[in-house]
Amino acid sequence: MSIRSKLPEVGTTIFTTMSALAAQHGAINLSQGFPDYPCAPGLLDALSAATQAGHNQYAPMAGLPALRQAITDKLKIQHAIEINPETEITITAGATQALFTAIAAVLHAGDEAILLDPSYDSYAPSILAQGAKPVHIALSAPDFSVDWQRVESTITPRTRLILINNPNNPATSTLSSEDLDILASIAEKHDLIILADEVYEHLIYDGATHHSVLAHPALRERSFAVYSFGKTFHATGWKVGYCVAPPALTSEFRKIHQFLVFAVNTPAQHALAAHLSQASSWQGLPAFFETKRALLTPGLVTAGFKLLRCRGTYFQLADYSDIRPDLNDIDFARWLTIEHGVASIPISAFYKSAPDQQIVRFCFAKQEQTLLNAIDRLKRIRN
Repeated sequence: MSIRSKLPEVGTTIFTTMSALAAQHGAINLSQGFPDYPCAPGLLDALSAATQAGHNQYAPMAGLPALRQAITDKLKIQHAIEINPETEITITAGATQALFTAIAAVLHAGDEAILLDPSYDSYAPSILAQGAKPVHIALSAPDFSVDWQRVESTITPRTRLILINNPNNPATSTLSSEDLDILASIAEKHDLIILADEVYEHLIYDGATHHSVLAHPALRERSFAVYSFGKTFHATGWKVGYCVAPPALTSEFRKIHQFLVFAVNTPAQHALAAHLSQASSWQGLPAFFETKRALLTPGLVTAGFKLLRCRGTYFQLADYSDIRPDLNDIDFARWLTIEHGVASIPISAFYKSAPDQQIVRFCFAKQEQTLLNAIDRLKRIRN
């Protein structure tokens, strides 16, 4: 049987590789971005109550009305904006499905989409699967700022989409209001659509503010904005997210969505609607994660790492050039896992053409004891 692959260059992801290596060697897994602590008890109680109440059949294709209304109410508190829950919000089977759906809805064979590397590993394959071309622009450490002149110079008559991740995983950088103004000007000038991956919207630190495309009038009318309840409520295994977009884009989004998953986990939607209605469920997240960041970072410094500034997400980037300058980041991540029992992710995995920046990524969305155990192992690097 002859099969012509749509993604011939895609193999096992670095996340699967490093997690398997961590399990093989009994390493503490700070590579993948998932918590090892429980969800809020109230959220779990709400899930149980929803199943017991009989909410176990298909939800509406666009999502449970109560959850879409809760999202609308949240966005009004958060950004002082009015979103129509009927025509602008779609509940999805996680953020990755939302990203794929938005890309599939607007890209045709031969189109181009601009990515800012380092970028999340699902973006480029989703573009390639449509017969479109991902155009990569590499951002560099330590600040990973965007050269918007370079972005605009990269645009061609085939460019249809610019994809941004704010805050950026893995760069941990954020976009300013000035960045969004420039992006809006470029998008309007060249009639482009924006796909904004904002799954770490609440994980912004040191008193900073998240600048969303939804709060920018010019961007809101031409953007898909994607979010993840898994990231917000420590429930990555539930795989529930949502996409906010103007009615015309939402209409195209739902045409694809209904044939990918049709409907999303019904009892989870009921539970999330109840939990999201309490603003305290998401407003305290920056302080929660800042405590975890503050626990991990001194241990990394003691081990000999030089830390890059973490403005957002629940990841910390660390320069290891003073520890093993002879190793590239993939080999260093393997060495650290096998020899010292702590798994990380090499940042080059997030680039099309990877620069050798000698940086790895650690996840601090872990319980206190996990982080303390990792610190204890990392300190032995100097011994």
